[in-house]
Amino acid sequence: MPFSSKGLVHRSTATGIRGMVTSAHPLASLAGVRILLEGGNAIDAAVATAAALNVVEPYMSGLGGDGYMHIFSAREKDHKIVDYMGRSPAATDLALYGSVEDRDRGVLCSLVPGACGGWLAALERYGSMDAKTVFAPAIGYAEDGFAVTVKNAEFIDASVADLVKHSPRADHYLNQGRAPRPGEVITQADLGKTYRAIAEGGSEVFYSGEIGEKIVKHLEAIGGLITREDLAAFEVDIQKPVCSSYRGYRVFTPPPPCQGIQFLQMLNILEGFDLEALGHNRVEMLHLFIETAKLATADRVRYTIAGDAAVAAVISKEYASDQRERIGDRAARGGGEAFTNDQDVLKPGDPTGWIKSECTTHFNAVDAEGNAVSVTQSLGSGFGSAVVVPGTGIALNNLMRWFDYDPESSNVIGPGKKMELCMAPSQVWNDEGPRLLIGTPGSYGILQTTPQMIMNVIDHGMNVQAAIEAPRLKTFAGYQVDVETRIPEVVLGDLEKKGHVLNRLGGWSAGVGGGQGIEIDREDGSFMGGADPRRDGVAIGV
Repeated sequence: MPFSSKGLVHRSTATGIRGMVTSAHPLASLAGVRILLEGGNAIDAAVATAAALNVVEPYMSGLGGDGYMHIFSAREKDHKIVDYMGRSPAATDLALYGSVEDRDRGVLCSLVPGACGGWLAALERYGSMDAKTVFAPAIGYAEDGFAVTVKNAEFIDASVADLVKHSPRADHYLNQGRAPRPGEVITQADLGKTYRAIAEGGSEVFYSGEIGEKIVKHLEAIGGLITREDLAAFEVDIQKPVCSSYRGYRVFTPPPPCQGIQFLQMLNILEGFDLEALGHNRVEMLHLFIETAKLATADRVRYTIAGDAAVAAVISKEYASDQRERIGDRAARGGGEAFTNDQDVLKPGDPTGWIKSECTTHFNAVDAEGNAVSVTQSLGSGFGSAVVVPGTGIALNNLMRWFDYDPESSNVIGPGKKMELCMAPSQVWNDEGPRLLIGTPGSYGILQTTPQMIMNVIDHGMNVQAAIEAPRLKTFAGYQVDVETRIPEVVLGDLEKKGHVLNRLGGWSAGVGGGQGIEIDREDGSFMGGADPRRDGVAIGV
């Protein structure tokens, strides 16, 4: 099936036949492509990209973070989710989190880091190269340095105060207490040494060896929660994805407690409308999308970890038909992204009738053998907790802030818990196998940006670059909707007449994500990549 030329793009579409990598930074994409050119497969390239992103996008993801790697293995003729989400420390207690500051930054807000274990588990099971080879590009960027981009400078600047407060010795990110300017060179010698140690000694170095010891000792000294026992208990989970269909395609995403079931339900509901006929980003189409997002958000908050039967019901076609009938011509008041006791908001539906029968980055890699990898991983906020472990170059995540702090919530913070989280790399398949790899950062906005990009390809016939660039929106609490103003003002005005309260973001905003995607044409054996200009995204094909 030839790629579409439909859709407005502001940069050239990338193509390839030997492989492709698309990520949120040009040097990270290049690191993955280097591995492909050296004979590695897509899994090797994905791990190289992940490691490089820790260096060149250090505020988004890395060894101190967590994530999901969605792999189709050509060798095994199967696809799996490599779940490297860590648990909350055993000492976690709701009573510790009386202030918002304790939830957002500092020593109390880190899950056990899973990235090191996840990357190496994927490499061992599905890769073809050793860690020394795959980490080499990242080590080079760390030790030799890289020139800061405009977006690098903006994101680092947003975290300067927190870094100075919580990690005064992490001055390698800063220049005399300020964010580096575009073009300045950052070197990270400690991170380079950490990668060399892991490449030599494996994940044991991180979870029970010298790197883990440095993490624990530093946290002990400043009142943190992660212990040696927490690190030693970490395990990578290899899981099957969950799936729903959309207009003849199958859409896969990680299973709960990943919250990707939200956009599976959204696609099920929207499948009942002729979105192509309604027109791309026209008022009725956008109203349907916004109201569908509110319904699916309410259900996601209520049912994500309610059990397999509840999840199966929530993403069923029958339940979607019921939910579709709840959409009116006026905006409903949404309950927002987390658990709430507010009685005056849109309530979750009741899927029990269908149960009877039973601050983040995204990147992708493919190769000519048929391997396909889609990854979303995060530190949470910029530089996560803002706690950088001395001598390691590792910024620890603050992903615990995505727990709820209301004891009535099923996602309430507690000891040794896997949390519900919105990172949700997806793969879209037809009968021949993977057709589209797609994903985005953006916190809870991930669950609305992802279906918009998928719909742009399937319903509106866009190529992947155009689908990513197209203007987007997201809804959250109440009647609020964030919108990019490349959507025509007449459309925005008509949405306001329906009761939506719009927050105009300007033409391009990283507030609605930073998508990366790859289309796969199995008939011709070619690839097309899309990368988001809202951030530093670059697609490179070979």
